[in-house]
Amino acid sequence: MWSVARDLFRYNRGFAAGACILAVLIVYALLSLLSPYDPADAFVVPPDIPPGADFWLGTNSRGQDMFWILSVALRNTMLFGLAVAIVSRAVALTVGMMAGYFGGWVDRALTMLIDTFIAIPMFPVLVLFYFMIKDNLSWASLVLVMALLGWAYDARLIRSIALSLRTREFTRHAQFAGMGTRDILFEEHLPYVLPVLFSTTMNNMIWSIGLEITLAVLGFSDIDTPTIGTTIYWANQHSAMTTGTWWWILFPVAAVLLVFIGLFLLSVGMNEYIDPRSRLDRLRA
Repeated sequence: MWSVARDLFRYNRGFAAGACILAVLIVYALLSLLSPYDPADAFVVPPDIPPGADFWLGTNSRGQDMFWILSVALRNTMLFGLAVAIVSRAVALTVGMMAGYFGGWVDRALTMLIDTFIAIPMFPVLVLFYFMIKDNLSWASLVLVMALLGWAYDARLIRSIALSLRTREFTRHAQFAGMGTRDILFEEHLPYVLPVLFSTTMNNMIWSIGLEITLAVLGFSDIDTPTIGTTIYWANQHSAMTTGTWWWILFPVAAVLLVFIGLFLLSVGMNEYIDPRSRLDRLRA
């Protein structure tokens, strides 16, 4: 994977640009660990001060420094997307590789399971989930539910790759050599799946972050945990646009747009690397 990353940085400017954007955002998010204020505290600074020398991103109507509260919100939002992606990738990888490798009734049963989860309408289910446990809603429970709803599409893609790998000559040689199923899947097949897994991870993070922001803006999440979505939620509650505190909405929206752009560029760069024709064209150039 290190050689893949080196080639992408060297020959794919989009991938390099996306990595740089995310690196800057990660550094800013990590600054939240040095915040002089507790993100749960309000009215620790004068409210409604526009961006300037004293407060670089201004302050909001709740008396919070936007520079620090946004760094905490960005950190939580990115960690949320990463957590959903990791859990859903584990499910998608396991189900997809097992369905493709074993075939037969195992493939039919797992494919039926995949199709069932694809058919589930995600947003109504998440709203219903909120109303069912809104008094006990936590960050971890929302991560788990979104991960269990967001693995099926990528499991189908991984299954198609595993189906082709199953008929390859090196798979037959590994079976004849006495390698177990676990060793074949993780030592022989997994390296071929990793580039696709990385690309789908970026796409899944975009999906999960966007859906979390949508739920938070509507109030269907834990509004006491600072995220980009809850920051916009509180801005709407205080009528930020009509009262002239435009920076309360502008900077969170700009931050999440940069996150989306960075993840998108990484995903596109990996997709181009996976495509042999695109990779060869870049290498010739």
